[in-house]
Amino acid sequence: MSQKSYFNPEDLKKFGDITEWQEAMGKKFFDYYGEVFKEGALTEREKALIALGVAHALQCPYCIDAYSNTCLTKGADEEQMMEAVHVAAAIRSGTTLVYGVQMMNHVKKVTM
Repeated sequence: MSQKSYFNPEDLKKFGDITEWQEAMGKKFFDYYGEVFKEGALTEREKALIALGVAHALQCPYCIDAYSNTCLTKGADEEQMMEAVHVAAAIRSGTTLVYGVQMMNHVKKVTM
């Protein structure tokens, strides 16, 4: 018996279909998206590595699949890809921990 999941890898192929119910906005998104990932101050490989890290931080399985493939296509190796994931993990954990300062401030205010 196969287990159902919200994540269906086949849905990634349907991403372009987002224009179906709102063509104007969907087209603007894809125009912007395409422009963002063009070579600029950052290489396409660097942008793909950033996207891979963000995909992990946001925990998007579709993006993880897509940008794993893109990173390989753009010349990134496994070590670089894992390092990008570790950068994302460090930033995400740091973000969580810095909110501890807010908690500390609140507790000090309430207990003083």
